Amino acid sequence: MAEKFMEKERKALEKFLRREMPVIAGRMAQDHFQNNFRLGGFVNGGLHPWPKAKRLSSGGTGAASNYGTLLSGRNHLFKSIKYIPSDYRVKISNDVIYAPIHNWGGSVSVTVTDRMRRFAWAKYRETSGETKKNTGKKSRGKATSKRPTNPQAQMWKGLALTKKKKLNIHIPQRQFLGDSEELNEKIEKRIEKEIRTILNL
Repeated sequence: MAEKFMEKERKALEKFLRREMPVIAGRMAQDHFQNNFRLGGFVNGGLHPWPKAKRLSSGGTGAASNYGTLLSGRNHLFKSIKYIPSDYRVKISNDVIYAPIHNWGGSVSVTVTDRMRRFAWAKYRETSGETKKNTGKKSRGKATSKRPTNPQAQMWKGLALTKKKKLNIHIPQRQFLGDSEELNEKIEKRIEKEIRTILNL
């Protein structure tokens, strides 16, 4: 009787470690890493805040100014954190093409195209408060005062007017995926709790 009971526990423990725990750990990891976006930093031995996005301190009035660093209306980077469970393990990933450069930081080379310049002018008008109707027009006989622009608007204007064919852009590290002491501890505690329940300890 005791042998049958032990075999039942063994099978339950095997099933848990092989199939169930990878899913549980994956969900916990996904929640933990997505919470980094809400906190604006990476949690590993405490919170390590990200460098603030320039748009947040530029005084802009556009929609982008309402979102935190690495967040947007679509939250594509945030939503693309996923987990893929398999036997005894789980893989956490983000397949967005620009995820690695944000997670590790670095420099990227960008070709300046006419389409990019048009986009830059549109963003300049959005961030400076100007419109096509009042841009580039002067009243006859009257001197027009120069509208003060915020740093973000100046950045877009600089991109629109640059004569360079290529730009090297530095992206500061804003890690959101990686090893985390807090996450490891939470997963270990959950494993111990589930094993104790299976073994009636």
